[in-house]
Amino acid sequence: MKHYVLDACALIALLRDESGAEKVAEAMQEVSNGEATAVMNKINLLEVYYDVYRIHGKEQADRMLVEFKKMPCTITAEISDKLFEQAGRLKASYRISLADAIALSEASLSQGILLTADHHEMDVIEQKEKIAFNWIR
Repeated sequence: MKHYVLDACALIALLRDESGAEKVAEAMQEVSNGEATAVMNKINLLEVYYDVYRIHGKEQADRMLVEFKKMPCTITAEISDKLFEQAGRLKASYRISLADAIALSEASLSQGILLTADHHEMDVIEQKEKIAFNWIR
């Protein structure tokens, strides 16, 4: 069974109906149909919350959070020792954001598929690491 890990940019694309939103919606439909599972680390969700808050204010950010919790995607808040170490290694090795390192580590450790659009940060990682990517654009 497929297991998706959402990066912040995937959720932002879906919320803003940006390019790639259809791929995220398709993945969420697979989850709703019982054909896949999906998770998003709370740190990555925080990135989205902060982005909405910064642009539209607290009320809209809170509304986004309520709507996200209705999606068939589990929020994971745990940072296991393995996730901690993997994220630290990835961040140090590729000079990426902490949130990106966490999403990548979630995908790697769960043998999941990272839904992302962050080519600039992750193209080199795709070539060097055993992490599955579903590029939304």
